[in-house]
Amino acid sequence: MARAQTLSRNQQIVLDIIEKAKGPLKAYSILFNVQKKGIKAPQQIYRALDKLIGMGKIHKIESKNAFVACRSSDCEISKATAFSICESCEMVDEISDTKLSKYLSGFNHKKGMKFKRFNLEFFGICKKCKKD
Repeated sequence: MARAQTLSRNQQIVLDIIEKAKGPLKAYSILFNVQKKGIKAPQQIYRALDKLIGMGKIHKIESKNAFVACRSSDCEISKATAFSICESCEMVDEISDTKLSKYLSGFNHKKGMKFKRFNLEFFGICKKCKKD
């Protein structure tokens, strides 16, 4: 059984901000929101973000250069994520699909490339926006 990882003060503050956000947050938005709590330097934010990603607590949405909390309690690996992103309202949802995870974990590139991590982003229009 894996040991529970203890968060530093800065990591906990950053995680709290990201978990309460309604959508993906960029690093400087996070910095703006935590300055009153004593975090003043961008390096402090980036260090906390890197650690939180490594722990699987948050994910980076590469196309937006922004961060979201991991909403999946059965998130298998933090280095293999997939998201659906609405092109209209920009809602981001983590995709938790065992078939997709199994396929991707066994994926081999025909030229022999061994992948360390991947981040898939699927774009479309969500149900709510289709109705409008």
